[in-house]
Parts: sequence; structure tokens; C-alpha cells
Amino acid sequence: MFQYLRQLWHSPDLRKRILITLFLLLIYRIVAHITVPGTDPFALQQFMNTKGGGTAVGIFAALTGGAIDNFSVVMLGLSPYINASIIMQLSTVIFPKMEALSKEGAQGQQQINRYTRYLAVPLAFVQSYGFLILLGSGGIQLVDLSFPGALAPMLFVTTGSLFIMWLGELITEKGIGNGISLIIFAGIVSGIPAVLSSMIIAGEGKHAAFFLFCIISLAMLVFIVLFTDAHRLVPITYANQGAGRGVQGSIPIRLNQAGMIPIIFAISLITLPAIIAQFLSTAPRFQMLVSFINSEINPQNPSILYMLIYFLLVVGFTFFYVSVTFKPDDVAETIQKRGGFIPGIRPGKPTADLLGKISLRLNVWGGSFLGIVAIVPLIFTRYSVLSSQDLIISGSGLIIIVGVVMELIRQVNAQLLAHDYEKLV
Repeated sequence: MFQYLRQLWHSPDLRKRILITLFLLLIYRIVAHITVPGTDPFALQQFMNTKGGGTAVGIFAALTGGAIDNFSVVMLGLSPYINASIIMQLSTVIFPKMEALSKEGAQGQQQINRYTRYLAVPLAFVQSYGFLILLGSGGIQLVDLSFPGALAPMLFVTTGSLFIMWLGELITEKGIGNGISLIIFAGIVSGIPAVLSSMIIAGEGKHAAFFLFCIISLAMLVFIVLFTDAHRLVPITYANQGAGRGVQGSIPIRLNQAGMIPIIFAISLITLPAIIAQFLSTAPRFQMLVSFINSEINPQNPSILYMLIYFLLVVGFTFFYVSVTFKPDDVAETIQKRGGFIPGIRPGKPTADLLGKISLRLNVWGGSFLGIVAIVPLIFTRYSVLSSQDLIISGSGLIIIVGVVMELIRQVNAQLLAHDYEKLV
């Protein structure tokens, strides 16, 4: 371990990138404590301490590393950019022009990234107003919701979201790792000390359940690491122009082909009823609907129906997303153009059918595993004395952390290898 850290420090370029990354992440955490000017953050903190944890506001608070608790200018986090990225990724399949642009290599990807940033601006502006309305419907009058009174807070929140988006891209360019993922990682990890301190100081009667959840989280962490790296190697033989039996190769198909996208989609849909109930809570004619949602489809008080819907949504979105991003026909065509074939399988449609069957089977296991990881913390909040605020980390947070750390390790090792190669040359 110390030898590895010494190698990192003695690599000038890598040391510079790591220090830049840490500095930019520090700036993000400082900005997360800057309150929107002209608002009363103490009113929001009082609401969160009393009833906010059981509302839609509490759902978002758990995903932003305390930015909402402080009514920070970055309380939206990177959700506008993430939503814009998902929309642009789906548009490359729906619209032929975007599909053609995605196939133009690095230049096309740069153009798509530019469109993503453009789309994130109106999304952030609209989401900022929607969140202010959500707070107002919860009885928190922090700002004037009428125009032009709400315009200034909306501009502050939109600017804050775009600022951390710029920080993420700066980390990717000047630092080490994927900047957007690292900022999400920092937001998740930053909430762990607060949970530990509150549990130690005021967690009487919950210690046994909390330690049991920590042990299970560690076990899940090991399985997630194995799950993230798991893949199926499909053997490929490329025809040799000269003598011999050909060149042997393989195509890896990952067990988790969709990454975190299915959980992000599922969270967006499963929290929608709670947000609607928050808006309709003051309307007498919808009280039966609001009562049903609060009792059966409430993320802060998960029922069996809620967990079943959540699990099915994760599995369903896994199949949907992989069907959009993984095209067996295109892969089979590429293999055939390069003079390759799967041993025992004819090129063309039979190869595409085989790749489709392999992907389908992997999706069944991969989607089921994602769904189980997502609902394990919910089972604890239902059948133990722990609430959602007492959990040190969620299942989706574990998957994010593992993915970010493993990708960061790969990039660091690649930089070290390049540094050692330069010394030899």
C-alpha cells in the first residue's frame, strides 16, 4: 500500500492531476454550504428535522449530500445534467440524425456533449422552479413563488447546477477520473459522517440494527465489486490470410451492461407519486388518493407493494436500456466485416441471434441483482427500527461508489504504467 502511494507521489503528472481533483472537489463541498441569497435556511432545516424526512423533499435531500438542508445554490446537484445526458443518449436511437452524429467518432461525441450542456440549462431552470413549488406545497415559504419574486432564486440555483457541471468537466479534463461521477461520489460520501455521528450520539435502541446493516452493506460491497467486473467472453476467430488456424479473440459482454441508469430511471418514476401527493395534499377531493400513496407508495415508509414495484422497474429498465444501447445486429455486422466468426455459428443473423440470447440471459441476472441491491435498504427501513435517515448508505449509493472507485483505480494504474514506460524510453 505504501509502495503504491509512493509511486503515485513520484509521478509528477499524476500527482498534479490528483491534487487538482482534490482541490476542485473541495470547492464543490464549499459551494454546497452557500445558501441561496434572500432565503431562510433555518426554516427548511426545521422542516427537515420535523417532517421533511417523510416527504418528497427528504428523498432529494438524501441524494445531494446536505445541499438541500442548507438550501444551497447547488441543491439540484447534477440532476439536470444527468437527465440531459439520458435524453441525448436515447435521442441517438430515436432520431436518425443524432444516430449518425454518434457514429462520427470523437468529433461527433464532442457535438453531442455540447448539445447535452445546452439542454441542461433549460432543464435546470425548470427544475429549480418545480422544486421551489414543491417546498411551498410542503408549507415552507422560503421565497415568493410569484414572478418576478421567484426569478432570482431560480437563477441562483440554475447557475449553481451549471457551475458544478463545469467543475465536473474540469475534473475530467485536468484531473483524474470522470468528474461528474466523482462529484456524485463526493455528495454521497459526505453524508456518511453525519449519519455516524447522529447514530453514536442519539441512536439509543438502534445500535444493533445499525451494526447489522453495516455488516450486510460490507457483504453487498464485495458482491457489487464482483458483479461490476463480471462479464461473459464470447470467443471470436478472425480469418488468417496466411497459413494457420486464424487469430483467436473474444468479445466481452458485461453482466451489468446498463450500469446505474436503470436505478436512476426507477427512482425517478417511483418517487413521482410521492411528489404528486405532496402537491395534492391540500386538495380535499384527492385525500383518498393522497392517503393511498402515502401508505403504499411512500419511499420513506416503503410497503411490500412499493418494493415490488421498485424491483420490477429496475429489472424492466435494465432490459429497456440495454435494448437501446446494445445492438446485436450491428455487432454481428462488425464481426463479419472484420473477417471474424463465432466458432460453430454462421456469420450474419445467426451470430446476432446468439449475441441477443446471451445479452438477454445476462440481463435477467444483472437486472435482478440491481433490483435486490436497491431494495435491501428498504427492507431494513420497514422491518427494523432504522429509518431512511439512519442508513449509512443506500444500495444505489453502493453501486455508484464501487463503479467510481474501480474506474478511478483503472485510470490511476494506466497513468502509472505510462509513467513507467516514459522512464524506460
